[in-house]
Amino acid sequence: MSTLAESREVAPGYRPGRTLPLRVELVRQLKRRRTLVMFGMLAALPVVLLIAFQVGGTPGGNNNRVNLMDTATVSGANFAAVNLFAAAGFLLVIPVALFFGDTIASEANWSSLRYLLAAPVPRARLLWSKLVVALGLSLAAMVLLPVVALVVGTVAYGWGPLQLPVGGALSTGTAAQRLAIVVAYVFVSQLVTAALAFWLSTRTDAPLGAVGGAVGLTIVGQVLDEVTALGDWRDFVPAHWLYAWTDAVQPQLEWGRMIQGTAISVTYALVLFALAFRGFARKDIVS
Repeated sequence: MSTLAESREVAPGYRPGRTLPLRVELVRQLKRRRTLVMFGMLAALPVVLLIAFQVGGTPGGNNNRVNLMDTATVSGANFAAVNLFAAAGFLLVIPVALFFGDTIASEANWSSLRYLLAAPVPRARLLWSKLVVALGLSLAAMVLLPVVALVVGTVAYGWGPLQLPVGGALSTGTAAQRLAIVVAYVFVSQLVTAALAFWLSTRTDAPLGAVGGAVGLTIVGQVLDEVTALGDWRDFVPAHWLYAWTDAVQPQLEWGRMIQGTAISVTYALVLFALAFRGFARKDIVS
């Protein structure tokens, strides 16, 4: 019995918690072309919108209704808010689904997953490293867009208060705080897509399937939210709370809808992340 127990002992100096350090995984992901392309696309969006406004003229000039988009050219803060409004519905879904859906499935697709686990990297440690890095990259993507938009908008339209569509304005300091709240909420609202993509990534060897599946189901959720016949059932659809952050760009900050949206997103995300860890722990790795 003692001989068998000794044969199962790990090698001297082996510590499961130190395998696949976060910095190693982060460097690996940052060097990938899809990461650079995605950050490049997000950084380019403010420039594209600026060109569109320069070519098309002042937004909202042909209607009597004033919305957030119509205030884009008032100041850099407004331009940043408009970029978030334009990207939150779909564009920001892409990097989140990509960073989470590609992370495990790509390793399986390259036939390197089994070698990572044979290194040996514990399965839970592998998933945690991948998950933390994907969260960091997604948050960086969320922050990059408004920061670049704020710089581009300030250069083009000047530094000034955040003009509100309903009337009035927020000082630059208050506007910065409100935009930070908006970014935080948009990040939390995308956790459902992140968890869905991560779970699919542990179930398939096809990165495109995991990414496309997460994006597709996110779009289905947005379509379901448009079905008014569902009534109060739409409150359980994460997409129903997608634009709750607009309550942060009002004269009086309202937390109610954002708290409800956060609760729904976090609940779905925790369930899906748990399913990912549970399923991967029992999965036969052949790739």
